[in-house]
Amino acid sequence: MNFDSSPIAAIATAPGRGGIGVVRLSGKNLTCVMQAVCGAAQLRPRHATYLDFIDGDGSVIDQGLAIYFKAPHSYTGEDVLELQGHGGPVVLQMLLARCLEAGRDIDLRLAQPGEFTHRAFLNDKLDLAQAEAVADLIEASTEAAAKSASQSLSGVFSNAIRELVDQVVHLRMLVEATLDFPEEEIDFLEKSDARGQLTRIRAALDHVFNQAAQGALLRDGLNVVLAGQPNVGKSSLLNALAGSDVAIVTAIAGTTRDKVTETIQIEGIPINIIDTAGIRDAADAGDEVERIGIERTWAAVEKADVILHMLDASRGPTRTDEQIAMRFPLSVPVVRVWNKIDLSGHKPAVDRMPDAIHVYLSATDRIGIDLLRTELLRTAGWQQTGESLYLARERHLIALKAARAHLDSATQLAAQNDQALDLFAEELRLAQERLNSITGAFTSDDLLGVIFSRFCIGK
Repeated sequence: MNFDSSPIAAIATAPGRGGIGVVRLSGKNLTCVMQAVCGAAQLRPRHATYLDFIDGDGSVIDQGLAIYFKAPHSYTGEDVLELQGHGGPVVLQMLLARCLEAGRDIDLRLAQPGEFTHRAFLNDKLDLAQAEAVADLIEASTEAAAKSASQSLSGVFSNAIRELVDQVVHLRMLVEATLDFPEEEIDFLEKSDARGQLTRIRAALDHVFNQAAQGALLRDGLNVVLAGQPNVGKSSLLNALAGSDVAIVTAIAGTTRDKVTETIQIEGIPINIIDTAGIRDAADAGDEVERIGIERTWAAVEKADVILHMLDASRGPTRTDEQIAMRFPLSVPVVRVWNKIDLSGHKPAVDRMPDAIHVYLSATDRIGIDLLRTELLRTAGWQQTGESLYLARERHLIALKAARAHLDSATQLAAQNDQALDLFAEELRLAQERLNSITGAFTSDDLLGVIFSRFCIGK
């Protein structure tokens, strides 16, 4: 996104009909628009004024509230005008068109996706992590995700990152001061407790990472793929987990021809359960449609966060089951789900064996389903800590991992005593750089363009 400082305008409410709709403007010197649309040369800042919204021919477009936020006390840090009228798409488009017409002399234009929040970031009203939390709060699919996004928006995550940066900067200051005065000939690492400081920084970073990883689960959810032979109960398990009949269940092999996805919540975490076509040899597939379905099953398996390998407990493992298991990606956790214990005589249970995790249940009778739900959370790495989480994104986790790697390198250099202080200082600088990329203190313009382009228009 190339930044253009000219004033912008957009409909800020969601498409469709509603009781209220908002047209938002931001920029310098919006007086001409206020005078033309609201009939007022100036509105009292931060006060709602009920008035007519006037068209170019003097007719009334709508009646509603006008609120003026004078810079820098606004969302974007610029002058902001919000016109709140009735939420019909036609009237909002008319009002937006009138604003653009009235603001032609100041080059008022349509806002790009995320441009209001981008300006808030550039004007230091929000840091980058907080700006991302705005979009996450809008897109939150569970109550827990919304609460965590609100935590990030309030600055909890950013403050944790800044505290880490401050600790790294303090240690860097001591190291670089020693490099500037080499004649002092003191054991710097020993005298300044540099190793102890570094250990404490690493522990603090690990804590932040664990909280961020939990928050990332709340934001992104978990893609869970049901895979196995035909008629082992994949669709029945999907229905049991969803609590409704979202998939067709019959005794006919190959009933499921394509992916069926249902999103459920377990302790506030969105879980995307993906039922797939039963896997069997291509020669045994009923027709071309089923063969395509099997190909799509393997494509879904490759993208899974967790694989539930469904097996029939009433007949035990088969050679085909083992062949299927051999094709699963080594990097994806696999849970062996033994279904139909109502026929096999097994009790509902979880066995954590060295080679795999085994869950015994009956999808039809809804027995052992809660055991599987708990195991899904455990496999995903979810830990109910009781602490308030902040929502995090994959790029945050990558930056935290990279910062930890630089701190690990600094620890190895510290083992060489004062012989590698220059390299020690460089690793600290790189760690600081990676942490700063989270809040935007050090961020490329290309990354900013990618982040804000994914926002909705009007935000």
